[in-house]
Amino acid sequence: QVQVVESGGGSVQPGGSLRLSCVASGYTYCMAWFRQAPGKEREGVARILVGSGNTDYADSVKGRFTISQDKGKNTVYLQMYSLKPEDTAKYYCAARGGSGSCPLSVVRYGYWGQGTQVNVSS
Repeated sequence: QVQVVESGGGSVQPGGSLRLSCVASGYTYCMAWFRQAPGKEREGVARILVGSGNTDYADSVKGRFTISQDKGKNTVYLQMYSLKPEDTAKYYCAARGGSGSCPLSVVRYGYWGQGTQVNVSS
């Protein structure tokens, strides 16, 4: 069983930046960030293949968010720049083992953190 713990959420003004962190307790093949705003479905934001470092992003965050990792610390980061009010959501880190392409789909990830809140407002 892999434990996943997020940190780093908070409140920021539009145009600001935040960095989220996620630590996994065991082996993972890929890790991802999802978010869920009130009344909306959980959506994929970014994912990284732990072995190769290959990344993928949702169109809504491309050019503004960067997912990266520190393999030695089993930690994945989500650096968020140019934040917008519509980025306000609870952000979840997810992980899975196995193999393949790791699409940004909720059903493909078996391990989830409790989430960290990000609020973007003036």
